[in-house]
Amino acid sequence: MKHSKLVRIALGAAASALLMTGSGHAFVNHENQLTFSRPVALPGVVLPAGAYSFDLVDSKSSMDVVIVRNRARTKVFYMGFTNLVQRPKGMSKDTPVTFAEARANEVRPIATWYEIGDSIGHQFLYQ
Repeated sequence: MKHSKLVRIALGAAASALLMTGSGHAFVNHENQLTFSRPVALPGVVLPAGAYSFDLVDSKSSMDVVIVRNRARTKVFYMGFTNLVQRPKGMSKDTPVTFAEARANEVRPIATWYEIGDSIGHQFLYQ
């Protein structure tokens, strides 16, 4: 009887520790609010000038799925896989995006979104 009580207590403690670890991860905020004065492109979509929320999809297995919504987070404009990349040396940690080349009269595509203050970026996959 005493042994089964100890096993239940140990299992309960382990489950609580796992729950706290998982819930602690859920509170990490990766969101950046970005405003563009001109239209910009992401794979398969053109975003008109305006304010947007760039964030990571809550996934415990990966940090490479980016979601872009309107500022109020009520409409999704883009969701897709990205490649994790290091912020280039010398780039300010306040620089949120880099752009790829575009032909004349075409919308400039966002190449990479860097979370403000972080050294890791999310490179968009264009085909």
